[in-house]
Amino acid sequence: MSKHRAVIVDDDVDIAHLIRECLREEGFEVTLAATGSVALQVIEKKRPEVVILDIMLPDFDGFKVLQRLRQWSQVPVIALSARGEMTYKTKCLNLGADDYMTKPFGVEELLARVRAVLRRTRVVDSAPATPLFCSGNLQINFAERRVTIAGNEISLTPIEYDLLKELTTNVGKVLNYSHLLHKVWGPEYGSEREYLHVYIGYLRGKIEPDPTEPKHIITVSGVGYRFQLKE
Repeated sequence: MSKHRAVIVDDDVDIAHLIRECLREEGFEVTLAATGSVALQVIEKKRPEVVILDIMLPDFDGFKVLQRLRQWSQVPVIALSARGEMTYKTKCLNLGADDYMTKPFGVEELLARVRAVLRRTRVVDSAPATPLFCSGNLQINFAERRVTIAGNEISLTPIEYDLLKELTTNVGKVLNYSHLLHKVWGPEYGSEREYLHVYIGYLRGKIEPDPTEPKHIITVSGVGYRFQLKE
């Protein structure tokens, strides 16, 4: 059986080695990178299934790594930072990070987040009651994981697709924040509302004619979101 592959990007040798040994015990093949420029080269060569990325790096920061990486790859990224401010976390998510952890962190929590990322990226769907979903000019083929608008295919990341699937298979129902976080990110999540705000924004930008006046994905203030069917 082939091993999972991970790249750790951190110039703190002690932390990088600690994470590497923990991932190796989980059966990962691990590659280290201490700078952003080396990280991009290693990720392109190794094609890992998860990247653990420190934001503070000696050449250019993790934000720039994320920007450049998202131009050609959707590999899941767990960002690490000693900064716990919401602005840092939101900026990472807006640039395409899948998760964000503040240093210091527990190794078991990090491993749980890595497992959650791997679960999300496995293309193993439970079959919805119907293989197709239609709302206006939006169509979802669940069997093929294919989303189209007026016949034009829309590219979605695994998180975006899973979030859209959960909303559309519960069309008309208000799904609260905790439900969506558990279903899409995993049971380890429940309070990270900012993740939902960012990814709902991504989805609206891709499927709504006017993301500022959404007709499909409706916000229920203080509760969650509802998908509204459009004839």
